[in-house]
Amino acid sequence: MSLRTRMFAVTYDRMMRKTEAAGLTDRRETLLAGASGDVIEIGGGTGANLAYYPSTIRSLTVTEPDPSMVRRLEEHARSTRPGTTVLRAPAEDLPFDDASFDTAVSTLVLCGVDDQPRALRELRRVVRPGGRLVFVEHVRADDPKLARLQDRMHRLNVRVGHGCHCNRPTLDTIRSAGFEVTQLHRDTIPYGPPWIRPLIVGVAQRSAGEVAATEPLSASHVA
Repeated sequence: MSLRTRMFAVTYDRMMRKTEAAGLTDRRETLLAGASGDVIEIGGGTGANLAYYPSTIRSLTVTEPDPSMVRRLEEHARSTRPGTTVLRAPAEDLPFDDASFDTAVSTLVLCGVDDQPRALRELRRVVRPGGRLVFVEHVRADDPKLARLQDRMHRLNVRVGHGCHCNRPTLDTIRSAGFEVTQLHRDTIPYGPPWIRPLIVGVAQRSAGEVAATEPLSASHVA
């Protein structure tokens, strides 16, 4: 575990404070209100989502691969959401049986996993048929000029942004993994340089037979 990794875990909440206050917290809270049943969150970090899960969920399991983050996540869970199961595990290799969860959660995670397609296949595997994936993720910009800027800044962003690949076609990867996107809102993250700001906020379903028709998620639903 490098000094850089430990420092990132120590300073993460402080670095994100302005962005959270400017609207990211509202996005988390509104999206997570729809979580139900047995819930798994990948890449839980320091536990930014913990306070926003509804009391009606049956269970909450949060995974995080970084040991420095795990320690802070465990502390946060004890004080904010007692009963949460915290496990050190990468999103690409989840230690759960098939069809173990009703809801999967990923917020600002899929830009940083080592193998995005594999991570999404794992999520689909552990979600029950008819279950849902809810997400807030950095994505490649629709605007070609901004997408080219993302490509130019990619190497620097990965280095200084703790592995953030902000130019990934994440929405396409979600669909390719076997999820049907049922709600979607294209958004921007408050603050930060322009190449990291494009976001998608939405819900996708693992098919349980007939797939529900796609419906837009309006801006009023996520902010």
